[in-house]
Amino acid sequence: MKSEPDVYSIDDLAKAKGPAMWEGCRNYTVRNFMRDTMKEGDLAFFYHSNADPSGIVGIMKIVGEPYPDPTQFDPNSEYYDAKSPAEQPRWLARDVVFVEKFSRTLTLADLRAIPGLEEMLVLRRGQRLSIMPVTEDEWNAVIAAAKA
Repeated sequence: MKSEPDVYSIDDLAKAKGPAMWEGCRNYTVRNFMRDTMKEGDLAFFYHSNADPSGIVGIMKIVGEPYPDPTQFDPNSEYYDAKSPAEQPRWLARDVVFVEKFSRTLTLADLRAIPGLEEMLVLRRGQRLSIMPVTEDEWNAVIAAAKA
C-alpha cells in the first residue's frame, strides 16, 4: 500500500492512537482489491512513494471490513466525488494499524535485486496503483531482505 510520506508516512501511522483510515483511493482496480482481496488480519507492506528514496518502509495490518470512504462525500476534500451516490458509494476505505518499521527502506533497486521478485507488480514498468497484491513467496522474500 503506497502513500507519499509528506501526506501520510509510516511514522504518522506509528503515532496513531488506534486504527487509521486508509482513504482517498480513486481507482476501480484498487477499490476491488480493498473490497475483494484484503481480509481482516492481513499484513501489508507500507510503501513510501515519491520519496527520496521510494520503497517499502514497514508493515501494517488490515483491521475491520471495508466501508464507504467518507472523503468521497466531503466537498472540502481533495478526494470528493460528486457523482458517488450515498446509497451505493463508489469508493471504499480500510482501517490499518502499525506493525513494524524496517531499519532501512527497501528501494525499487533493492527489490529488483532479490531473486523471485521478477514478477512483483510494484516492479512492473508503468505500475502506478496505490494498492497491489503481493504473493506469499514475494512477501517472504521481502521480509528476508528487510531482516538481512
